[in-house]
Amino acid sequence: MESLEGKRGIPRIRPPFPAVVGLWGGPTVINNAETLACVPHIILGGAEWFAKLGPPRNGGTRLFCLSGNVAKPGVYELPMGYSLKKMIYEVGGGIPNGRQLKAVVPGGASCPCLTADEIEVNMDFDSVAKAGSMLGSGGVVVIDDAQCIVKFALRTMKFYQHESCGWCIPCREGTDWLKKTLVRFHSGGGVMKDIDNMQYLAENMLGRTFCPLGDAAAMPTIAFVKKFRREFEDHLDGRPCPYDKARVAEPVMA
Repeated sequence: MESLEGKRGIPRIRPPFPAVVGLWGGPTVINNAETLACVPHIILGGAEWFAKLGPPRNGGTRLFCLSGNVAKPGVYELPMGYSLKKMIYEVGGGIPNGRQLKAVVPGGASCPCLTADEIEVNMDFDSVAKAGSMLGSGGVVVIDDAQCIVKFALRTMKFYQHESCGWCIPCREGTDWLKKTLVRFHSGGGVMKDIDNMQYLAENMLGRTFCPLGDAAAMPTIAFVKKFRREFEDHLDGRPCPYDKARVAEPVMA
């Protein structure tokens, strides 16, 4: 709304909420295309029918964008509560090139990753929250065992550092320092203390910004460091990334 009004693109402090005071001071309803696409089905089939497509409190369907190291990437409309494991191995056709599953981002870049041992989860808001992550936007990213988690974390942080509007110091400085540290770490210039510092930086960003972008950058970083600390340690002492070599050696996907 700020950008549409010709102002600097920074978040607004709420309240007032957009439905009361929004674009040019008028009431403004903001919905995404996925929400609006459900409206005809609800009108034609009824709210009760639509709600029964998913578990209690999480009814309906969801558009899941399945990407990454999966045989059949794409956008799939599935009932809420659909099994993540089935989504990867049945809907998505499994992991190509004989690779094994290492991790999954269940709902977009801001969501803490799940390890291969944590995919026995139903894809609805409550179930994924209980598993320690979020359903988010439904962007499911599959990561195989040839991928470098440090490099994946770096790519994630580059995105958030670029998208930060720079208004909040914790977000502006936190994303920048995390990106710089990850760049140095992946190139073999990291030290042991960097691992704890990255987690410390991310934890101190949580809940300290005007908008959720700071949290969105911090939460996946914390999960990467906690769940794959050994992989971070594999980059110490100037050692080159062992996973980059594995990725180059594998056959190219058609």
